[in-house]
Amino acid sequence: MKPAAYLRAVLARLALGAVLLLAAPLPAALADSAQLDDAALLAALHRGGMNIYFRHAATDWSQSDDLREREDWLSCDPARMRQLSDAGRADSVAIGKAMRALEIPVSEVVASPYCRTMETARLLQLGPVAPSTAVMNLRAARFFGGRSAIVATARELLSTPPPAGGNRVIVAHGNVAREATPVYPGEGEGVVFEADGKGGFELRARIGAERWRRLLEAR
Repeated sequence: MKPAAYLRAVLARLALGAVLLLAAPLPAALADSAQLDDAALLAALHRGGMNIYFRHAATDWSQSDDLREREDWLSCDPARMRQLSDAGRADSVAIGKAMRALEIPVSEVVASPYCRTMETARLLQLGPVAPSTAVMNLRAARFFGGRSAIVATARELLSTPPPAGGNRVIVAHGNVAREATPVYPGEGEGVVFEADGKGGFELRARIGAERWRRLLEAR
């Protein structure tokens, strides 16, 4: 299969997992003019200055996290912690290919230190990945001062503009996004935020598989 056809096929599969979430109506506070249409979104990403928050790619839900002690989250053993599925790994590669094909500049990649988030970030192939407990899974919150402490550090990161020259890619968890932002992304979904210069941030876009496909087709 040709690379372009492979990318379309993988993105189509990713869309099946996210379609119900993406079809759900947004809260009124989010359905406003602050969200960018496709052309404006691509122009903004090309300018840089955005924080692109990804929930880790699809995981194997027959597995579960057995989090007992500090740093258990580093384990890539599926008997101990939930890991990416084969589909999730393929989706991560496809999303990274789409971003590179769209020439979206990335100045920094940070990820929760969980194995599944670090693997997602590395498979995107957008640059070196720095582990960050600022967006640690809330199930490990007791090791980092509690849930409110992680929510605060996640919001601080999202309200901080990325290094000049690109966008910051953040790979983390659904529960962090749900508590720290107005959005609960599906696995593999990207959410674009922009620091507002007032210590906060604004939602600019949600990017699931179908939207990546539209952006690729429109370039």
